[in-house]
Amino acid sequence: MPTHTTSDIATLFPNLMDIQDKALRDNVAAVWNEALNSGCGGKGWTFDEIRAIPFTLLAGNIDLRFVEHLNSCCKQCIAIAGVLREVFGSRIPIHLDHLIAGSLLADVGKMLEFDKDASGKVIKGRFGDLLRHPFSGVALCYKHRIPAEVMHIIATHSHEGDKVERTIESWIFHHADFIDFDIAKVLGKKAAGK
Repeated sequence: MPTHTTSDIATLFPNLMDIQDKALRDNVAAVWNEALNSGCGGKGWTFDEIRAIPFTLLAGNIDLRFVEHLNSCCKQCIAIAGVLREVFGSRIPIHLDHLIAGSLLADVGKMLEFDKDASGKVIKGRFGDLLRHPFSGVALCYKHRIPAEVMHIIATHSHEGDKVERTIESWIFHHADFIDFDIAKVLGKKAAGK
């Protein structure tokens, strides 16, 4: 399997380069490298394949893609952090590197959750039936020394986080993620003629 450098991963996720801490930036890229190489039922994913993956398998046939969603969420998080900083100053402390890293890694576990059927269609695979992406994403991140504050964003970004105390960064990402997801559901209903 290929080794994807930080620069390679940044071609998928340009905001990776906005992480100021070089070690964190490189570790985020290392997580993605492993997820790409070990995902899809162990067959691995190419950049072209993940660019073609639908944003979600839960909204029907819509023209939004997985990589676009991650980039959208990351940009939303950066923008929200900027607005909060502008309006509230330091009264709302936000660790921007953690927020960016968390936004880029929140769905990395989907590389393990998803597989392809015999026709090449992306489906939720056996691994995904047993472990949702917040769990597998945290496992990958732990292996690559991602800070607990970032793993918290990954672990709590979906309904798994509804029972715990989310950090400020986790709340920001959670809402950015659901902006895209709720819009995708509306578009899916329109595409289905509902």
